[in-house]
Amino acid sequence: MPASPCPGLLHLKIDDFEHQLAVNVTGQLIVTQAFAPLLGVDRSRKGVPGRIVMISSVGGKNAMPFLGAYSASKFALEGMSESLRREFMPFGIDVIIVAPGTVATPIWDKADTLDLAPFADTPYASALGKLKAFMVANGRKGLPVERLGETVRTALSLPNPKTRYTVAPNPIQNLMATTLPKRLVDNLIARQLGLRAS
Repeated sequence: MPASPCPGLLHLKIDDFEHQLAVNVTGQLIVTQAFAPLLGVDRSRKGVPGRIVMISSVGGKNAMPFLGAYSASKFALEGMSESLRREFMPFGIDVIIVAPGTVATPIWDKADTLDLAPFADTPYASALGKLKAFMVANGRKGLPVERLGETVRTALSLPNPKTRYTVAPNPIQNLMATTLPKRLVDNLIARQLGLRAS
């Protein structure tokens, strides 16, 4: 997850939305196109076809409020990865998604200093504060970066890897968000953050 919630998609600057997509989606396609010949698209090259591991997120399947641009970019990355995996089948190149939950990095210290005062007059002020506190607390208890590295190594080295690896510090919570009806998850999140109609 990103370290900075915004006051929702309704108030998000379009430039910021486009920047998130450019970094998390367009950038990945640019890199893929640049390295595709080395991975085996250029059939004149000898050797075993390569693999691509795309780093998505649990937010690529389940979106949280105030993280819409981030989730949109990760949902898009998931779709692009699936298309690429199928398009690269003739070359023997596999595309695998690794979708981590929160990872314990210094980014959470930055999130803790985020100033939410500019959003004090929006209907989201209270919910943003709760989400910030939740993200910082859970981020600091997130996965060690080594665990994510091990999962990437698994995706790159197994003879028959899965198409997607989810690595979450709270697998039961992630399973619930993925399998429960969306309206039920909506209501659970709304209750937790105070996103109820007044």
